[in-house]
Amino acid sequence: MEATRFSVLDRSRTREGHDAAEALRDTVRLARELEALGYHRIWVSEHHGVPGVAGSAPTVLAAAVAAATSAIRVGTGGVMLPNHQPLVVAEQFGVLESLFPGRVDMGLGRSVGFTDGVRRALGRDKDDAEDFAAQLDELLGWFRGTSRTGVHARPAEGLTVPPFVLAMGEGATVAARAGLPMVIGDLRNRDKMRRGIDHYRETFRPSPWAREPYVVISGTVAVADTPENARRLLVPEAWSMAYSRTHGTFPPLPPAERVEALTMTAKERGFYESGLAGHIAGTEEQVAHELETVIKETGAQEVLVTTSTYERGPLLDSYRRLAAVAGLTRA
Repeated sequence: MEATRFSVLDRSRTREGHDAAEALRDTVRLARELEALGYHRIWVSEHHGVPGVAGSAPTVLAAAVAAATSAIRVGTGGVMLPNHQPLVVAEQFGVLESLFPGRVDMGLGRSVGFTDGVRRALGRDKDDAEDFAAQLDELLGWFRGTSRTGVHARPAEGLTVPPFVLAMGEGATVAARAGLPMVIGDLRNRDKMRRGIDHYRETFRPSPWAREPYVVISGTVAVADTPENARRLLVPEAWSMAYSRTHGTFPPLPPAERVEALTMTAKERGFYESGLAGHIAGTEEQVAHELETVIKETGAQEVLVTTSTYERGPLLDSYRRLAAVAGLTRA
């Protein structure tokens, strides 16, 4: 693990009894804590029309995070490129890189809106995701000044903002062909993840952006003083996922004790138990063993932790314990 970078994707999850503004401020506060602990980067996400997620404008939030920190890398995990015009995305990251030189990452995904209503509001449909490779090529072209339109992306042109591809579905193939670093998850399906990584490495084409494959594995990691307390960190997110599968909407995170007192239907219970399974969770010793295993199996250069829970104190304690496990230091 000493040779592995550790980073965090924070989704700005809303919590019962707390508004969206607080969730966004929580992300900024967390970024300061992660910087002090020695994490390599913090990324923020893009979701639209989701009650449980406040992060709808990742480049705007990334700017706030970067302004509140001084050393940690800041980026997106990710901007969903099919939702946007590549020129506008290039301009946004050009502004970020100009304001915070050498600290900005451009994580890019191929998802479109989660529901038909969101897609209509964005002026997109499911088929737009099929053009992701072409959209990615156009976006990178704005930085290199190769657009045939005669238009120049200001201030992006000539800047280098490291791009990453979120490897969902065909993402691993797109990342390999474009010669870009790849972010792949999740840790609950190790066999599928390893197959994606193997395919990426076997088909990788060096590019001006990356000469060699670079793999970031992502997933939930929870560390606490006991296995039971680590598991309780997973409860709010597991229930929110179960609720979304059975009710069609992704709600704010509830307290673990409320979830544990619920009477669930068989279907809800099945999704809930599934949501608790397969993550890396436990004491420092247990988590260290699991991480060593998965890093060895995948050869990943970086771990992107995506943990969300209701209680902020135990979440920060988990990140502190993980930093100790990983031996993180800020150079």
